[in-house]
Amino acid sequence: MFFVSALAETNRHPFDLPEAEAELVSGYNVEYSAMGFALFSLGEYSNMLLMSALNVILFFGGWQVPAFLMVLPGSVWFGIKICFFVILFVWMRGALPRYRYDQLMGLGWKVFLPISLGYVLLTVSILMSFNMLPY
Repeated sequence: MFFVSALAETNRHPFDLPEAEAELVSGYNVEYSAMGFALFSLGEYSNMLLMSALNVILFFGGWQVPAFLMVLPGSVWFGIKICFFVILFVWMRGALPRYRYDQLMGLGWKVFLPISLGYVLLTVSILMSFNMLPY
């Protein structure tokens, strides 16, 4: 759920709705050239790297090395994990069709919100049943 939300937040495909409005002329790709376009691309790809790093830190152990592969240092593993998610970002661009605005809103309100609220309720009920709520 976090990865799909990161795709939507970075305006990457299939959630690149601002670009899809001017789809015939490819939006800002026509209006900006040279350094302006380079700065747009730099901003998009740095946002993609940031979301990949957040995904790795929050859900995939960050810089920690798997126990059976202690050959490489933690920073190398962190880079490998980030590269994996960047490849996923690029792969999603080629594999999925675009969403419309109503489909994106339906995904957020009808799918992600109930799943996330259900997960919060499940976590709280498990913590309450074992009397492990933090003070």
